[in-house]
Amino acid sequence: MTLYEQINHSIESHIDQYMALVKTMYEHPEIGFQEFETQKLLSHYLIEAGFETKTGVVCETDFIAEYQSQKPGPIIAFMCEYDALPEVGHGCGHNLIAGIGIAAGEALKNIADEIGGTIRVIGTPAEENFGGKVHMSKAGIFNDVDVALMVHPGTKNGVGGKSNAINPVKFEFFGKNAHGCHPQDGASALDAAVMTYIQINLLRQFVEPQTYIHGIIRDGGSAANVIPAYASMEYYFRAPTMKYALEVTDKAIACAKGACEATGTTFKTSIYECPYEDTLVNYALADMLKEKYTLLGVQNVEPVNEIGAGSTDVGSVSYVCPTIQGSIKIAEENVAGHSKELACATISEEGKLGLLNASKAIAYMACDLICQPEKLKIVKDEFIQSTSNK
Repeated sequence: MTLYEQINHSIESHIDQYMALVKTMYEHPEIGFQEFETQKLLSHYLIEAGFETKTGVVCETDFIAEYQSQKPGPIIAFMCEYDALPEVGHGCGHNLIAGIGIAAGEALKNIADEIGGTIRVIGTPAEENFGGKVHMSKAGIFNDVDVALMVHPGTKNGVGGKSNAINPVKFEFFGKNAHGCHPQDGASALDAAVMTYIQINLLRQFVEPQTYIHGIIRDGGSAANVIPAYASMEYYFRAPTMKYALEVTDKAIACAKGACEATGTTFKTSIYECPYEDTLVNYALADMLKEKYTLLGVQNVEPVNEIGAGSTDVGSVSYVCPTIQGSIKIAEENVAGHSKELACATISEEGKLGLLNASKAIAYMACDLICQPEKLKIVKDEFIQSTSNK
């Protein structure tokens, strides 16, 4: 059998096991940094598959499974996500991402002694809010990785694209309580928050394209006849680069300063969730994924998305090593992301087909990158040039 045929055989012969993992995660969803049972489930499978597996390496619910072949070669990583969302469970399809990563990793392991290199399946928890990949990147987990690969399920086939950086900021306002009939004796933290909220809303008109500001008032007092001494707001500042997200954040902080001067209150800010970098596109990897999808008969493959909107902790990895997060269609376009309907699609026949095609595609890519050093060089040269310009 050819190398690709061996990859196909590995994935197809284990597909029921992979879908059993996907279904177990679907039935028992765990939110970010609470994925203890999921970690056990996936790491146990990888141990049984012959990977040297460690858990809790950087984050309590992460894992790193590695197979070193008997021949030298690059280190290829397949990233797995597996945190769920409150209420909707795996409405972002992370259970299927984990199945795809494990399937591709096992397929490469089974030919690694023939082609060389080191295969890693890296479990990255808490993508939704707390940035498992950010913590793991900062800890150096991806420093020696030559290429990192993953595919995200959704309503379109694609080769990935840019994402926005995100800076999550909490504003807290401090005033003085007073009776509502004697407001002159107090200082309203709520007034400061509302004034800041309005000014930040006005700021939206004057930011660069593809920049988004969205927030809520988290605390605003507890009784109508008491001037609130405390109020708080939580905001996301998203932009095409972290540099500009921080610039917009500074402008919002200036709004808060003005509001506090006007109301006789004070404030402080803090980072309440994990900031995410924008995603650095590697076009050589995108071309490879398009080629593999075409080979597998995957149709309507969209090109690189040049306009980011959402945010992902994959961005942090993309600044450490060449990285791609492709997409695979498992549901129709009228199915919303982060929905129960998308969660159901992960365990459907469409989800199964998506796992087969996505895992084969990135396994083929990994095989090429190991066997054809000239392709790996193109990928890495592009990465070096892209990061040197940042």
